[in-house]
Amino acid sequence: MGGGAPIVVQSMTTTDTRNVKATVRQIIRLAKAGCEIVRVAVPDEEAASVLGAIKSKSPLPLIADVHFHERIALEAIRQGVDGLRINPGNMRQEGIKKVVKAAKERSVPIRIGVNAGSLEKDLQKKYGGPTAAALAESALRNTAFLEEFGFEAIKLSLKASDVPTMIEAYRTIARQTDYPLHLGVTEAGTLVASAIKSAIGIGLLLNEGIGDTIRISITGDPVAEMGVAFGILRALHLRDVGPDIIACPTCGRCEIDLARLVREVEKKLSGRKTPIKIALMGCVVNGPGEAAEADIGIAGGRGMGLLFKKGKSIRKIPEADFVTVLMEEIDRINGQ
Repeated sequence: MGGGAPIVVQSMTTTDTRNVKATVRQIIRLAKAGCEIVRVAVPDEEAASVLGAIKSKSPLPLIADVHFHERIALEAIRQGVDGLRINPGNMRQEGIKKVVKAAKERSVPIRIGVNAGSLEKDLQKKYGGPTAAALAESALRNTAFLEEFGFEAIKLSLKASDVPTMIEAYRTIARQTDYPLHLGVTEAGTLVASAIKSAIGIGLLLNEGIGDTIRISITGDPVAEMGVAFGILRALHLRDVGPDIIACPTCGRCEIDLARLVREVEKKLSGRKTPIKIALMGCVVNGPGEAAEADIGIAGGRGMGLLFKKGKSIRKIPEADFVTVLMEEIDRINGQ
């Protein structure tokens, strides 16, 4: 990641890491939904001791998320994780030294995760709270500390739940370092709230050329994060991954159950990475013209609809067959 590599989409499991079967099941679900890197919480030594078993079954690179105790981080490294996330603000410097030494010996990259909720006390006092400048200084301070040991396999994140603070923190650090940056709005809430905050915070930064990996923090099932993440990337033309569904908001002319149609198509296309633009419109009068750039679509009428490709009408189909016909045509376009 970093440099000219594509923006990477990450997530984090919500299972008890000590439950290997449940954690692996969730990782597999995330992978099928498009996730590319997965992080697991490692709260204690028991959780650390099963990381090797999880990694052996995981289809994704495995990142260990460790707080407070260096011995847990050291065990995670011994278990063969692909990366480590630590927050230097809640770990002893002597402990960090040991972790860095072990990570360097095994070529394990470290993400320095600076968080507004656990900022070093002296920086809290200096700046009067977790400001953007305080987050950036913490990141630079801890980067310099790792560099003292000749360690440069570093990623940085400067997360806050306040979107303007998060944006300014990343802008500040981006001016001062070339290390890869992992973007995220922490504690962003449930799906709609998180999608709004993430689209503004992450989307704005990505549009400015800032950021190398992203994670959409959603309270609940992490699989839901994938749709938002890839949606942001598609909207900014940064990665042409997966289906892009164009759907009108409906009005008094709509005579089909468009909301249901969109939900069913989204469900059937979940996890697909082949790019295709699909238009689902509620009006046969303007639908094809308004979605002329779509690869394929349906413009509905009274119990019927026009199947169209690139704005050109192909044939009429009954509403009951919308999903079946559409999926057959999509599979044909994608060569499936």
